[in-house]
Amino acid sequence: MITYQFIHSLTETQPESHLIARASCPLLPDTPLINEMRQQDKTADTCFGCAPFARITLLPEAFWHDPLTESLLNALRPLLAAPVSTRVVIDVTDINDTVLMQLLRFLFNQAHRLSDLQLKKADHASVRVCHIDALCLPAQQKRLETLFRQQQAIANGMLAARRLADIPSDRCTPQFVVTEAQRLCSAFPALRCEVLDEKQIIEQRLGLLYAVGKGATCPPRLLAIHYDGIAEGPVRCYVGKGITFDTGGLWLKEGAGMYTMKYDMCGAANVLGLLLTVAQLHLPVRIMGVLALAENAIGPDAMQPGSVARACNGLTVEINNTDAEGRLVLADAIAWASQRHPQARYLIDMATLTGAVVKALGYELNGLMTQDEPLRQALNVAGKQCGDEVWSLPLDARLKKQTESTIADLCNTPGNNAAISASAAWLLHHFCPPTIPWAHLDISGTALWRENGKSVASGRPIPLLVEHLLEDIRQA
Repeated sequence: MITYQFIHSLTETQPESHLIARASCPLLPDTPLINEMRQQDKTADTCFGCAPFARITLLPEAFWHDPLTESLLNALRPLLAAPVSTRVVIDVTDINDTVLMQLLRFLFNQAHRLSDLQLKKADHASVRVCHIDALCLPAQQKRLETLFRQQQAIANGMLAARRLADIPSDRCTPQFVVTEAQRLCSAFPALRCEVLDEKQIIEQRLGLLYAVGKGATCPPRLLAIHYDGIAEGPVRCYVGKGITFDTGGLWLKEGAGMYTMKYDMCGAANVLGLLLTVAQLHLPVRIMGVLALAENAIGPDAMQPGSVARACNGLTVEINNTDAEGRLVLADAIAWASQRHPQARYLIDMATLTGAVVKALGYELNGLMTQDEPLRQALNVAGKQCGDEVWSLPLDARLKKQTESTIADLCNTPGNNAAISASAAWLLHHFCPPTIPWAHLDISGTALWRENGKSVASGRPIPLLVEHLLEDIRQA
C-alpha cells in the first residue's frame, strides 16, 4: 500500500524525491532553475541540476483545474510509468477537488502492475512509487485528511478489483473468484460471504445463470457479499456480471473480439472492490453485493440458440444469441437480489455488457439506463463530483418490441440489431420490481484502461458508486 503524509514546506521532504507542482505554487524555492522552469507555458520537467530532488515537474495552471479531460493525469502518466523515485511530492495547495480525487486515485493505483501477477520475468531493480508527500497549507490539512482517507480506500477497492480482473481466465474461474473474495472479505468482520454452487443454483431456480454456465467444465457460482455496518436499516444492493471468460458460446466470437474476454467479469470484480472499500471506511449502512459468476464456454452441454430458460422470478427468456449471455446472468442475479431484499433502498447493476455503448459513448463515460429519475440525478451528480461520470441512454416502452419473443416471455437480443445497449437494459428492467429503484451501468468502455494497444482493468466505476453512496448516506 502506498503511504502518505502532509507537509507544509519542501524542507520536510526526503532527498531524491520527485517534486510535482503547479508553476505558480508559492511554496517552491526561489532558485534560478525553478524561475527558468516557471517561464515555460507548458510542462517543464528535468532530472538534472535539481538537487535535493531527483526530478522536478512543473505543470501548467490549467491542468490543476481541468476535471473533464484529465490533462493532469495525462501529463503524469508517462512520467510515473518509469518513476525515478519511490517518493513523490504533490502540490495540493490550489487544485480543483474533482481533479484531486482523480489524481489521488491515480497515484494510489500505482501499487498494482501486471508484473505483480508474477507471470513474466520482472525487473526487480525497477523503481516503484511507495510514498506521497502532500504539500499543503496548514489551514487546508484538516479538510484534505478526509478526502485523502476516502480516496485511498476507494483506490484499495479498485486495486482489489483490478488484480482479480487481470488474472488470466484459466486461473480466474468462478470458484477462484469466490475463494479470492472470501479471502479478502475475511479481513473485515462486517463482511460475510454466501455462496451458491451449481446444485444450489438449480435448486433456487436460477435457470438463466445455469444456462450460461452449464457448458463449461468450471461450473457457475452465485456469490452474495453482505455488509452490516449497522444492525438495522434499508439494504442497498449491487449486482455485477461475472463472466470469467466469454467465448460467445455457440455464437462464437472472432479471435480479436475474444482476446480481452477475461475482463468480462469486471462488473463482479468491481462489486467486490466496492464492498471492500465500504468495509474499510466503516460506513454506517447495510449492503448486499451479488456476483453472478459463470464461464460462457463451448461444449456438449452449452446453451443453444433458440433454447428457452426460466429465471428465478418465473420469467422465460428465449436465447436467440448465446453471445448475449451477460444480460442472462444479470437478470437472474437482479431477480434473486430483489427477492432477498424486496424493500431495498435501491439496486444498481454493472456489467461490461455491450460493445454498442462504446460506439455511443467512447471510453470515458459509463452508460446509465434507469427509469428512476431521483436515482439518475443522484448518479449524475456523483459522477461529476468524483470525475467518474455517467451519461444517460433512453429506457422506456418504445424498446418493448426489441425483447419480444414468439415462444417465451422475452428474448435476449433484438432481431433488428438496433439499440443494443438500451434493449439489454429493457430486458433487465423486467427482473427488478418497480417498487425498488433500479439502475443499470454499462461499463464496457470504462472498465478497462487502454494504452498503446493494450488493455488492463481500470477499477471503474467504483469511484462513482462510493461517491453516490456517501452522498446517499448524508441525505438519508
